[in-house]
Amino acid sequence: MARYTDSVCRQCRREGEKLFLKGDRCYSEKCAVTRKAYAPGAHGQGRKQKPSEYGIQLREKQKTRRIYGLLEKQFRNYFKKADRQQGITGENLLILLERRLDNIVYRMGLAASRKEARQLVTHGHFTLNGKKANIPSILTKVGDVIQVKEGSRSSYKFQDLKEQAAYKTPPEWLSVDVENMTGTLLAYPLREQIDTLVNEQLIVELYSR
Repeated sequence: MARYTDSVCRQCRREGEKLFLKGDRCYSEKCAVTRKAYAPGAHGQGRKQKPSEYGIQLREKQKTRRIYGLLEKQFRNYFKKADRQQGITGENLLILLERRLDNIVYRMGLAASRKEARQLVTHGHFTLNGKKANIPSILTKVGDVIQVKEGSRSSYKFQDLKEQAAYKTPPEWLSVDVENMTGTLLAYPLREQIDTLVNEQLIVELYSR
């Protein structure tokens, strides 16, 4: 499957804000947005023009897509699914993205970033309701139990992640047992419970053109 292989720091610089794509590095002085507060490329420091309405909508879509680590086709498919559901399309979209297995692992605190969570899931370190789950895009359901598989729990990697998770606060719609490296989806998140700083209405307006 196609995937983004360039530096993820370029994505933050392009959006002009931290998207927290590299975990702890984003909070340090090494953060690319802090060191180079301009867009990447030869013309990144050129004169900025006032963005059009379309440009603002496009940037919001690109920002959201990059935060969750999705390609355009994947993101558009989520939007189509959200649009078919009852309720507010923009909120439906964010809830779908939050339900992804890789995002749940990240929200559990068992990965420093969504990118790392995706990699850990792909490598088969997690189970879903007791069964091996190595597809990051699986949409979890209320009552689903996500757990680090027994053979991976004693590894240095997960012992380190376990220590870090103990200092993190999971969202209220997710129950986490750090000691057993287990999480349970208690409910689908409400919009006010999703801390992703995006304006989903701009995305709806973009795709409704």
